[in-house]
Amino acid sequence: MANQSVRAVGLTHIRAVIKAYVALTKPRIMLFLLFTAYCAMIVAQGGVPDLQKTVAGLGGLALSAGGGAAINMWYDRDIDAVMERTNRRPIPAGLVKPWHALAVGLGLGALSVVVLAVWCNWLSTAFSLIGYFYYAVVYTMWLKRRTPQNIVIGGGAGAFPPLVGWACVTGHQSFAAWVMFSVIFLWTPAHFWALALYKNEDYVRAGVPMMPVVRGNRSTKRQMVIYTVLLVLTSWLLVNTLQAHMLYIAAATLVGFYFLRSTFVLMNSKDDEEILAKRTFFVSLMYLPTFFATVVVCSLI
Repeated sequence: MANQSVRAVGLTHIRAVIKAYVALTKPRIMLFLLFTAYCAMIVAQGGVPDLQKTVAGLGGLALSAGGGAAINMWYDRDIDAVMERTNRRPIPAGLVKPWHALAVGLGLGALSVVVLAVWCNWLSTAFSLIGYFYYAVVYTMWLKRRTPQNIVIGGGAGAFPPLVGWACVTGHQSFAAWVMFSVIFLWTPAHFWALALYKNEDYVRAGVPMMPVVRGNRSTKRQMVIYTVLLVLTSWLLVNTLQAHMLYIAAATLVGFYFLRSTFVLMNSKDDEEILAKRTFFVSLMYLPTFFATVVVCSLI
């Protein structure tokens, strides 16, 4: 019985360690990025892309995204420890040593270059590497702690997957791929500022100059509306690229205006601001997958 108990404890510990190392890669965000990349691959191909390119492209991108996330957790371990939203991450929780996270981040980033270069092409490799560097260095190490525009400028980091996916399938870029990039770029401020509005005390405690901390809630909410208007207008630019023009413009307008309405209601609110900020955040989470699913459907019918 004693040996069985020891083995059970050992297996539990191993599972916890594996789970912690997986958490370093921010798997939920990774799946989000892979989804946008795969949608771009389908549109670029005009159908389901080749299995080898799909596996190599998404696998290489997953390695790159996971590596960038591990670098982010390594560098931000000090502020993660004092923020309620992040203090249970692997490094602050003591499950992963900081230098292990750094090694994982660098290793996954290097492996992603090999996978994409060998099984896809150098253009997809280049865009993946730029996205990795943008998130791990430009956003995490330079922008995040220095400017309230951290999310605005840093939003480009999460916008690279469609460029990677498109390049992986075609070997070149297109106007449509850059529109998808721009949609994610313009979606990011309202998405993250909604989170920052109801997690404001976390950012104050950590000394991170998010827009609500530096400019106040009112200014932040106005800018959220502006970026969402630009987002809706930009989404219309895809209409001539897709087969179902009228269906696309109707669907893109509908989901865009639903998101815009949420930000507008939040901007004009004086009461229940936290509740409305949470609602806007969840609406933003629904917007992007709905938009990309619409793009795929309208490109195929």
